[in-house]
Amino acid sequence: MGGNSIRDTFFEECEELLESLVEGLSLLEENPEDMETINAVFRSVHSIKGGAGAFALDRLVGFAHAFETVMDKVRDKQLQIDEKLMALFHRSGDQLTDLVTAARDESDLNEEAESGLIKELESYLGGETAQEDFNFDALTLDFDGPAVEVPIEEATPSERAFTIKFKPDRSLYENGHEPLLIFDALAELGALTVEADVNDLPSFDDFDPNDAVISWTLKLVTGDTETTLHEVFEFVEGLCSLDVSVDEAATEALPQVQAELPGPASASPPEPEETPQAIAEQPTPSAAAKPAAAQSGGGAASKESRGPKPTLRVDLDRVDRLINTVGELIINQAMISQRIEELDLPTVAHLTNELEAYKLLARDIQEGVMAIRAQPVKPLFQRMSRIVREASDATSKKSKLVTVGDSTEVDKTVIERLADPLTHMIRNAVDHGLEKPEVREEAGKDPTGTIRLSAAHRSGSVFIEISDDGAGLNRDRILQKAIEKNLVAADAELSDPEIDNLLFLPGFSTAGQVSALSGRGVGMDVVKNAVQALGGRVSIASTQGKGTTFSIILPLTLAVLDGFVISVADQTMVIPISSILETIRPNPRDIHLVGTDSEVVSVRGAYVPIVDVASSLGLTETKEASGTGILLLVSTEMQGMTALRVTAIHDQRQVVIKSLESNYAAIPGVSAATILGDGKIALILDPEEIIKLGHSSGPDLFAQQARMELRNV
Repeated sequence: MGGNSIRDTFFEECEELLESLVEGLSLLEENPEDMETINAVFRSVHSIKGGAGAFALDRLVGFAHAFETVMDKVRDKQLQIDEKLMALFHRSGDQLTDLVTAARDESDLNEEAESGLIKELESYLGGETAQEDFNFDALTLDFDGPAVEVPIEEATPSERAFTIKFKPDRSLYENGHEPLLIFDALAELGALTVEADVNDLPSFDDFDPNDAVISWTLKLVTGDTETTLHEVFEFVEGLCSLDVSVDEAATEALPQVQAELPGPASASPPEPEETPQAIAEQPTPSAAAKPAAAQSGGGAASKESRGPKPTLRVDLDRVDRLINTVGELIINQAMISQRIEELDLPTVAHLTNELEAYKLLARDIQEGVMAIRAQPVKPLFQRMSRIVREASDATSKKSKLVTVGDSTEVDKTVIERLADPLTHMIRNAVDHGLEKPEVREEAGKDPTGTIRLSAAHRSGSVFIEISDDGAGLNRDRILQKAIEKNLVAADAELSDPEIDNLLFLPGFSTAGQVSALSGRGVGMDVVKNAVQALGGRVSIASTQGKGTTFSIILPLTLAVLDGFVISVADQTMVIPISSILETIRPNPRDIHLVGTDSEVVSVRGAYVPIVDVASSLGLTETKEASGTGILLLVSTEMQGMTALRVTAIHDQRQVVIKSLESNYAAIPGVSAATILGDGKIALILDPEEIIKLGHSSGPDLFAQQARMELRNV
């Protein structure tokens, strides 16, 4: 049990390290000379390798070692990062991700790609072996005297003297850290002297053992870099005041001082001549990499601002149970409000105030709990960079991915279920959206196409956009393909948005032949269904010659929603507010009959088709309610503007979503259910499906028929 727990923790940390790796490689593309980023990438790979070694994951260790060895040459400025090496690093990062996944799932992975990458990596080593060659037998250390076979000046020709001022905060001790262990790690890097400052020690009567009152000044002579020193303090960032500086005077006098050093009584035993690989393999207290190493000279305030926030790993099932309990709390609050209204009590100010306070408190708790499930879309967006590279290689195109707003937080379930739709759309953007490099050059464009992936919060929803700067949609070809596949009538007259939305029809594809990326008629319909299953919608905007943008609009959470409580026939139902543009109480003269049984309503000079919700759901309305009611104007992807007829609107409230699939079964036109304040179950409608049910003649015929017949009226 304990072993599995430690192994699971390792793979959880690997996810964070791989995120840092991908982020670092993206930064290196922009600035290949940034040593802090190079060090961060190296530490990510090195940390994965170290953890994998503890679990005897030999393949993972071997590949990570080859990867980090080349990175170490870059750190040592023996290699310059060019376009070819950068591409190799990206592919190596992808392979490292696959190896971690295979090790976690205990599955087999094809060794062909792995061995090919290792050969490419080793080609940069200039004939060096990929293994560390330590000749410990040739190293003679005398711990009883000052004698060492190799003169110090020759063993460490590039040493510098550092002054480190270290003052722990109280939180450092509360988190279980021990300064002595940090000093031991520093002593492994070179000659260390430590001086404690006890001037702030209080009197015995005022002494609090939990306070941090001792600070230290450390002098270290080492051949390691300042970044390496900061790595030693990496675990206590934000928990202390730290200042690292080079003592220039001591460094200049270093050869003379070194000759006079007495031996192990005041310094650690000298190290042998070390290769960069040997230095890389020295253990440090750090077990996780940061996107960038700490800067020197930071005071307490700057350290605290950069320090990691305390985190707590919690099993997801516990969070889900808590969310369900909060949902029941909201239902309970609604029931209490309903019961008090039914009592018809005299107006009592303090009771009303307390009830409103309870309502606000329940909502605050609900929002706080939902925030626990919220996660940034950054890991999802990072995965898409690999999709872009692979799609570019498969299509012989040049492209790059630009991400915006990757810190936008979304419900974890939304992120998990959004991976496949985004993958489809990114591949389509490269395969169908971008032109070949030579075609782009002829059009005066950059040969490298740009795929832009952005996320943002707007009006209580999450907006995700996937855009390219390609040729735009070829609408003539799309319409012709739809006619060939009998998806629309040969004489259909469709607007540009209606042609664009043909892409979402099942089985639709404009690809001339089946390839690894397209041509099988599976793609955008899968995207649309997946987005709708999340309670969202997807739309298209395209400009010929400039590119195409797909927009996905999703709810912030899948647990609660704001909706209208409505009546349909004699049933109480809920419809999401996010799908409603406006409500209309129509004038009878604004409603026109089209054909034998179809209706449209005139809205500011435009004719909008009407769908009767009761008829779509197979419900029978009373004779008094038939033909009357309120219209809810909604916008759908396939039909455009549509008016849904309902009997009445009763209230606007926040409702807790209960899955129908897990508790009953899927119902056409219904997305979920909820429990109202009176304890009754109300179905939550899916406007898109309601309209589909009302338009059984097909996805494009109703609106086209309505327009054609209205021209003849």
